[in-house]
Amino acid sequence: MKLQLLAAAISFSLVACAANQNTPSSVSKPEKAAEVVKAAPAAGMDNSDIITLKQIMADPDWLGRAPESWYWGDDNQTVFFKQKREGSPIRDLYRKTTGTEGNGKQVTLANMHAASDMYAVTNNNGTLEAYEFEGNVFVKDLASKKVRQLTFTSAYEYSVMFLADGNVAYRAGNTFYRHDLETNQVTELANLLIADEPEGIKEPDTYIGKEQHKLIDYVALQHRNAKLAKQQKDALKKGNKAITKTDFYLGEGNKIVHASLSPAGDKLFVSIAEDVADRYPNDIMPNYIAGDAQIKAQQVRSRVSDNRKYSETLLILDLNSMEKAELSYESLPGFDQDVLAKVREENYQRQGKEYSSEKQPRDIHVIRASFPIQWHKNGQQLAVMLEAWDNKDRWIATVDFKENSLVSQHRLHDDAWINWSFNEFGWLNNSDKLYYLSEESGYSHVYVKALGEKATQLTSGKYEVRDLTLSRDEQTLYFKGNKKHPGIYEIYSLDIGKGEVTALTDLGGKNDYQLSNDESKLLIEHSEITMPPELYVQDAVAGATAVRLTHTVSEKFLSLPWTAPSVVAIPSSHQEQPIYTKVYLPKNFDKSAEKRRAVMFTHGAGYLQNAHLGWSVYFREFMFNSMLAQQGYVVMDPDYRASEGYGRDWRTAIYRHMGKPEVQDMRDAVNWVVENANVDKDRVGTYGGSYGGFLTLMSLFTDPELFQTGAAIRLVSDWAHYNHGYTSNILNTPEDDAIAYERSSPIYFAEGLTKPLLINAPMVDDNVFFQDTVRLVQRLIELEKQDFETAIYPVEPHGFVQPSSWLDEYRRIYKLFETKL
Repeated sequence: MKLQLLAAAISFSLVACAANQNTPSSVSKPEKAAEVVKAAPAAGMDNSDIITLKQIMADPDWLGRAPESWYWGDDNQTVFFKQKREGSPIRDLYRKTTGTEGNGKQVTLANMHAASDMYAVTNNNGTLEAYEFEGNVFVKDLASKKVRQLTFTSAYEYSVMFLADGNVAYRAGNTFYRHDLETNQVTELANLLIADEPEGIKEPDTYIGKEQHKLIDYVALQHRNAKLAKQQKDALKKGNKAITKTDFYLGEGNKIVHASLSPAGDKLFVSIAEDVADRYPNDIMPNYIAGDAQIKAQQVRSRVSDNRKYSETLLILDLNSMEKAELSYESLPGFDQDVLAKVREENYQRQGKEYSSEKQPRDIHVIRASFPIQWHKNGQQLAVMLEAWDNKDRWIATVDFKENSLVSQHRLHDDAWINWSFNEFGWLNNSDKLYYLSEESGYSHVYVKALGEKATQLTSGKYEVRDLTLSRDEQTLYFKGNKKHPGIYEIYSLDIGKGEVTALTDLGGKNDYQLSNDESKLLIEHSEITMPPELYVQDAVAGATAVRLTHTVSEKFLSLPWTAPSVVAIPSSHQEQPIYTKVYLPKNFDKSAEKRRAVMFTHGAGYLQNAHLGWSVYFREFMFNSMLAQQGYVVMDPDYRASEGYGRDWRTAIYRHMGKPEVQDMRDAVNWVVENANVDKDRVGTYGGSYGGFLTLMSLFTDPELFQTGAAIRLVSDWAHYNHGYTSNILNTPEDDAIAYERSSPIYFAEGLTKPLLINAPMVDDNVFFQDTVRLVQRLIELEKQDFETAIYPVEPHGFVQPSSWLDEYRRIYKLFETKL
């Protein structure tokens, strides 16, 4: 059944806009009229109906403090969530029983250890759970709710797990322990040492050393006694089972990246990499506003231009035999393929050189994803997800423990780059099959595969599957997907045997979920465009009614006349898929009236979806856009190519040329509102932060007639100065693909600036360095550009924090639009 939200919430309409459609989508509007900020209210209005910048940019506590980090309690009737204290950064934990009034009660500090089991693991028969709280290990009896504290130390214990024998294991530093729940005996399973294995007591090998032993009896005696003591210690370790023998030497100059213990407690999978911190030092960022009035030099990330190739050595440690075996990548298909041959050839040709492609081992490592190492519950089988440093391949491989080798089960190749999302996978323990997500069809879908056999695709269609939860009987997978509409995320169940997908929710908007422990209910975080997130509970069956649990949105927020945008499928002039765009229209919009001003907001992150129908991470911008609409502006917010939610091809359309496809989509959106929403094409501006700041620059520099003005916030001006993890996916590296960096970086096109530009730059930004702004400003000065301004924010990181900074920033943006449009 459709969820009925608060009457005060503003509804919206979806419009799938065909190419021949010539009217904008309709928007449901609040009953109260709205007027221009700083102007006298219209007749019949009072000032409380006007959206103001000061209100929008105030500490966001005024909106209400939405539930965070929510999870089910053990009894399937209780939910826990954190809530920010008003005016404080502290989060408190709350407990609420379903079916009761109110927002629950705060968990007392004395009971936090019993309630903080959000990430608990359950034993095989479902009677106990184990978890870490504040660095100590706890076990809870799920029937009696009795909590038992296993460790009480100053060491930080984590990676808590149940072993196949029912006992508990955990990690402290680089040491792994087993805790016997019956005897309370703690056994050290493995101690991982970043050091070379001792060579023993060696005879001197220099001339003077040898002479010292011959001439000085005391020296020779001490050497003899040391050898005897070591021999006795080694003999004791071999002859006495009570002596711990758990040291594994992993080599001086390395670092441990992953270490995963088998549920059988007999093996460790370890990945190590060379510790290259000294070779590739991080950069320095000055902080000018420090507590002691001194300039502080903070270490920040290195750049993609450092070209840090990255590989890991995979090891299997046998805890019984104390043997160590290395796993070779040679069994992975394409492990030595030159996947960048065409890119390198093009770059060599530009330099007048000829590139000769040769096969050589690629740098490969465990993929950067949640849970990339998956043991079968019996502890005898292991699957690992790996990726190439060049970002073009992902492998799922199992381990043959007899041969100590990798066995490739699946290779996902992408000529552009493998997504950092949709890398969930695991075992179907009852059938020894693997399930996983893959974008190989063009969208993220579920596949099941018996080892060594061809995979079966279980879901299909132009939608994305994510956030998998496997049922205890392993017959059902639950997931979140945008099957209904690209901007609506509902919860679904998948019958693994039949391949049938069932919609469990029909709430609209955006929904995240957690399945209850008994798998009978869903805890749902639901939001809509004009309604911040709240918690709901629903039976985990199709057609069930969702019941609202929390009411945290403030009356002040609900009382203001927010503009609910329509999500419009704007036809594209460059590909078949439309450009889904939020369109904000003024109240009482009249197409026959005087032509209007328009503003485009361009979201950040590149790979992020903002034209969805849930509450936006850009909630301030939503409110600012509402304010602009209240003053008569038309506002656009497009999901340009590379945005999330629209499949692989949409995501990778910017490969090797960031800033061109997106600006083409921005132009299509502007053309649409000019034709359909009575907008004056000569009175359109744009603004955006981070990737949105980058696109503001690219649009003003490369398509100067598109916008009449723009505001670039925390901008990227040169991708060679951004980080490796994000940038190398899309543009490769400057060493391999300088062409891609030069045609994608605004600083190379700064001579194209002909319209007013506002640059807003935080100075302690460890994501996009302040240097990006400094270099661009110097370039503009040298090009003798005059119509640009720069505002700096000395205490702000990438995501602004202080309300005064937010207010100053948006006052400047608002003034820019008011004076230039």
